[in-house]
Amino acid sequence: MVNPATQASAAGPPSGPVSEIDAIFAPEGPLAAAIPGFRVRTQQVEMARRILETIRAQKILIAEAGTGTGKTFAYLVPALLSGGKVIVSTGTKTLQDQLFNKDLPQVRDALRAPVHMALLKGRANYLCHYHLKRALTEGRFRSREETGDLVKIQRFFKTTRTGDKAECGGVPENSPVWFAVTSTRDNCLGQECPDHKDCFVLAARREAMNADLVVVNHHLFFADVMLRDEGVAELLPACNTVIFDEAHQLPEVASLFFGESLSTSQIIDLVRDAMAEGLSDARDCLDLQARLPLLEKAARDLRLSVGTEAKRFSLAQLSARPEFFPALETLADALADVAEVLKTQAERSEGLERCWQRALELATRLEDWRKNARTGWVRWGESFSQSLQLNATPLSVTDIFRKQLGGHPRAWVFTSATLAVQGRFDHYQAELGLSDAETGYWESPFDYPVQAILYAPQGLPEPNAGDYADAVVRAALPVLDAARDGGAFFLCTSLKAMRRVHALLQEHLSESGVERPLFLQGAGSKRELLERFRQAGNGILIGSQSFWEGVDIRGGALSLVVIDKLPFAPPDDPVLAVRIEEMQKAGRNAFVEYQLPKAVINIKQGAGRLIRTETDRGVLMICDPRMLGKPYGRRVWRSLPPMKRTRDLKVVLDFFRSADNSTGIH
Repeated sequence: MVNPATQASAAGPPSGPVSEIDAIFAPEGPLAAAIPGFRVRTQQVEMARRILETIRAQKILIAEAGTGTGKTFAYLVPALLSGGKVIVSTGTKTLQDQLFNKDLPQVRDALRAPVHMALLKGRANYLCHYHLKRALTEGRFRSREETGDLVKIQRFFKTTRTGDKAECGGVPENSPVWFAVTSTRDNCLGQECPDHKDCFVLAARREAMNADLVVVNHHLFFADVMLRDEGVAELLPACNTVIFDEAHQLPEVASLFFGESLSTSQIIDLVRDAMAEGLSDARDCLDLQARLPLLEKAARDLRLSVGTEAKRFSLAQLSARPEFFPALETLADALADVAEVLKTQAERSEGLERCWQRALELATRLEDWRKNARTGWVRWGESFSQSLQLNATPLSVTDIFRKQLGGHPRAWVFTSATLAVQGRFDHYQAELGLSDAETGYWESPFDYPVQAILYAPQGLPEPNAGDYADAVVRAALPVLDAARDGGAFFLCTSLKAMRRVHALLQEHLSESGVERPLFLQGAGSKRELLERFRQAGNGILIGSQSFWEGVDIRGGALSLVVIDKLPFAPPDDPVLAVRIEEMQKAGRNAFVEYQLPKAVINIKQGAGRLIRTETDRGVLMICDPRMLGKPYGRRVWRSLPPMKRTRDLKVVLDFFRSADNSTGIH
């Protein structure tokens, strides 16, 4: 990469990282000249300096930047100045697309840096030539909607350069057709594929290998590093810097990918693919056509053995269900039978060969889960509407994660708006084994005491009370009414509470005759719901975990955020329960060291939805009486932004009234 700092001012700034950064972020610098609305923030400049120093010294930095700091530009400018290959990993594919299509080009163009950028996603995001052709030939889709989606995808296929399904407008992201026209690690034919040379996944990897800066997401990063599957593992040796944005998600993502899992849906996918390959290239093998339905039935029976409810199960809870282990044995036997038949047919086509390999791998993983009792690992299950997933999760990822940081010297930057608890990073460092990392903490530049109020209502029952959700809604109604000209988020800590709150608010709006749009998580895609909420201007959106972070609603469209409870993970969660038990055996306080810091980080994410710009105004209402009634609640209270605090409803109503009487809620 070139060093664009020489273009930062006409006079030419003196050398050194501080002067380079100061010149670029200056009021008369290239960012201000090229980007409308850009303003100098002291916190952003200081953060950018530290990151550039970290990159050049090849150190590790953990950096919390409060909402409004502008952390994206604070790490992109040093990344472009670094002169080496950079991987930037974001929390979601949506953020990945925004970074690649908007933020990164803005900074690159402002600095006039001739940097080659690349976007790399997991293989399931790219059309597969082989599977698309097979879907078109088989005609497996019956509904008008799915047939229409397939036609749109076929048209897209003829014109696309990247094959990235995010560029295919008009086909919902959750359309079942996507599963049939993309590949997975299991069903990719690899070099045996007849369309290998035209593969969109391989083209994206080649692009990434040749790029100066590559944008990935956390799931892809860890899946690749662990599975050596998507290309990131090939990128790392040549990489000088890795930057994790939304880094608060890393411990959970790392735990997921450093663990092992197997699902009944993977087995049913194998049955579907093996059936199609058999009908195409081994029609005379009657054994295969006879045994595949038995394997599918065994997989579905295992799902049903744990009941119909979607939930998580500890190993003890699974063992307590009399049908579970017999169903597991039946599935293992059926899978072994199919693998044996596939072995006899594997030479007849690349597809049958791959199905045989998949059957062997799934059988091995199933056997490992059945018999593996490794120290420091938790075996558990999770049921979904159509599948059951069996998981083995390490209680600690520190040793495994530290290995990824070893080897080739490079800089590592971990940044988010929520990493610290009362300004300290001990919890985050302990989770990822980053005890020797440097840390940086920058407060938000927003004027929170003027722009926002933190309201803790009085008189609510304990959160475990049966009528708690009803009490929360009663307490929130006068505030919702006062904020009627703006939008409101109702963030719940469980789906059950979310549904109850929705029913109560629906009833209230109906009885009062107030016309106000009400949106419920799940009644449409997240992107669609947020757009409708934004357009409404005075809607109420009720959501659970997925709306606590990664949501950016600016202006009066969001002027109130209500949080029902402190977001503690349920203590009966299988992994958490064993982690608590192990920490207690070691004489440690699991609540103080683990559960409370997690809750603080989560509630900071929820609180961060409210104030997104310097002109926003609003109220954050946290209903849980434990925040002020319990000693540990003070840690939560003190970790939140420095909004004006009150327990007096009148103060809140006056706040909204003063906004209405002036220029409105911005």
